[in-house]
Amino acid sequence: MLAPANPLPPGPFAILYADPPWDYKGQLQHNGAGGQDTGGAIRHYPTITTQNMAAWNIADIAAPDSLLFLWATSPHLDQAIDLGKAWGFSWATIGFVWNKMKTNPGFYTLSQCELCLVFKKGKIPRPRGARNVRQLVEAKRGPHSAKPDEVRRRIEAMFPRQKKIELFARSQHKGWHAWGLDLCQKT
Repeated sequence: MLAPANPLPPGPFAILYADPPWDYKGQLQHNGAGGQDTGGAIRHYPTITTQNMAAWNIADIAAPDSLLFLWATSPHLDQAIDLGKAWGFSWATIGFVWNKMKTNPGFYTLSQCELCLVFKKGKIPRPRGARNVRQLVEAKRGPHSAKPDEVRRRIEAMFPRQKKIELFARSQHKGWHAWGLDLCQKT
């Protein structure tokens, strides 16, 4: 079992937001048959197998009533559902569908959207904030794997008073605890 390189911050957190470094087994993206290599996760950060991430005790930092917002790439959808369950949560729904406004190559169709799944532990945290937050987020794709800030803002609108953490964070945001390799490398 691979333990997190840095200790997880103490909870409990009612809102957990994660963008795991999914392992693609070294696979790179290409711009068509015989085309040039356009990169892949392994070129940007260390990836971690789902099995290793599943062994982490994320449940220990989650409040009894908490939600996990978990980003899943299409090839890892089944693994994302397994990961949420392994971390002590039950599958709930799709929270956000991000239209990246630009396509990537895919094996079956051109990839344009990414899903942010929602898992629940206990009950939905209270008090609730906005109940009219839209699922579809249309924002241009930025640097590799960076997620739109709009999703974090929508989560804040729904749960403005809860203690929040971003796992695998790239930067610190006001009102959020953060844990991730990028933050550790900056210190």
